[in-house]
Amino acid sequence: MRIFLTGATGFIGSALVPELIGAGHEVIGMTRSDSGAQALAAAGAEIHRGTLEDPDSLRRGAEKADAVIHLAFDHDFSRFVDNCEKDRRAIAALGSALVGSDRPLLLTSGTGAGSRDDGQPASEDVFNTAHRNPRIVSELAGNALLEAGVNVSVMRLPQVHNPFRQGLITPLIEIVREKGVSAYVEDGLNRWPAGHLSDVVRLYRLAIEKAERGVRYHAVGEEGISAREIAEALGRGLNVPVVSIAREEAQAYFGWMAMFAALDMPASSALTQARLGWKPTGPTLISDLNEARYAREAA
Repeated sequence: MRIFLTGATGFIGSALVPELIGAGHEVIGMTRSDSGAQALAAAGAEIHRGTLEDPDSLRRGAEKADAVIHLAFDHDFSRFVDNCEKDRRAIAALGSALVGSDRPLLLTSGTGAGSRDDGQPASEDVFNTAHRNPRIVSELAGNALLEAGVNVSVMRLPQVHNPFRQGLITPLIEIVREKGVSAYVEDGLNRWPAGHLSDVVRLYRLAIEKAERGVRYHAVGEEGISAREIAEALGRGLNVPVVSIAREEAQAYFGWMAMFAALDMPASSALTQARLGWKPTGPTLISDLNEARYAREAA
């Protein structure tokens, strides 16, 4: 297939490009920069100039492809709600090029959108249109396209990691550096799910090849790692004390990340594994944090 990939030069996208090409697909990678164009050309992808803010560029990219994977997202989490709304508009633009065809569109969301009210791990079969997670607007946009006849599926991401980047934990490392202590809230037993980069890109490929209409996937290798375990790994890596803080102190310590710091967000991928025969095999989040670059720099 000729696959149009937004976010093609990002953390996940730059690993997904060779995964797709290695499986025999052609990739049309979207980029806004000359350096991104050079990286795509070196990887063997076709270059498409575009941005999330330019719906025409998104439509033109989708029009050239047999399938679309939408990975791009503005990761300025201090403007999370605004950026989710930007994603909604981007999804609408991509879908407008696919109406009337069976060409698949694989969207990206977060596992938090599948969280349950009973405290059990988030699941692929949960789709709550009134969910409090702002990222639900991406899935609502996808659902509107699905109702219009577009072949839409959704990939929900946990904290995606390797030794160099680890989702929300990457900006958390900078907070720990600044504060000089590695903190967790209260008992630190709230959990975050995780998936290794190599497993995640393999799942994207399997999902776009399957192109199953209306399905939600969870790219989860570990259902939940406690905030305390993460804080302890950062404390070891940066050689700083590890401390518990009260919930009312979270805003002062975490800043914009306070909205995530105490959330319990475990997530399952049982249905995904059964549906696609996908088995995560990559290193764990804590092992990657133990091998992270900051640890080598501090040594």
